[in-house]
Amino acid sequence: MFCPKCGSTQSDELKFCKACGANLGVVRDALHTGQAPANFDWSKTWVAEMFQSSEESVRRAAELERLQGITPETKRRTEVKAGVITSSVGIGVMIFLYFLMQGIILSGAPKPGEAEILSRIWLAGIIPFMVGIALIINGTIVSLKIAAGRAEQSTEDARHLAGKTPSEYLPPADTNELFPAGFSVTDETTQHLKESIRRK
Repeated sequence: MFCPKCGSTQSDELKFCKACGANLGVVRDALHTGQAPANFDWSKTWVAEMFQSSEESVRRAAELERLQGITPETKRRTEVKAGVITSSVGIGVMIFLYFLMQGIILSGAPKPGEAEILSRIWLAGIIPFMVGIALIINGTIVSLKIAAGRAEQSTEDARHLAGKTPSEYLPPADTNELFPAGFSVTDETTQHLKESIRRK
């Protein structure tokens, strides 16, 4: 295969030209399909997501959730389920650490200060337990109130707009209202020409 960029002969297995680095795979695809390759769209990459505003990223996340069929109710159930699992892990860690540390204390002769520390290590399991409880409370109470508030707000908005005609709550279709109409490039040039003629 000849490289279309530099004209050097390249092996058919190569994806890139050894001489100039041109992408031979795209050329090969274009030859087989007969269609030009699609332009690369930066807006569909992680780079574009990195530069999105917080409002845009929230809106995009909500749109993805809607397309995946994730409703606020399923999110709430998932959060409660995660809370139950995390709390259960916390209880399991507490039980495991309690018996392990008691076995260490009873098996040897730790110093009095060490025995006191070892006998209280099981309290570390309280952290995941409390995180799980917080998730359960958030999923059952807080998320439910937020969802109810949003439903009430959308109902109120619908009631507010029900008696109005579209012209009352939509801006006029005239786009000149957004941008003041000025002279076009030709008009401005003509204006300058007329001024220079008058000066002479």
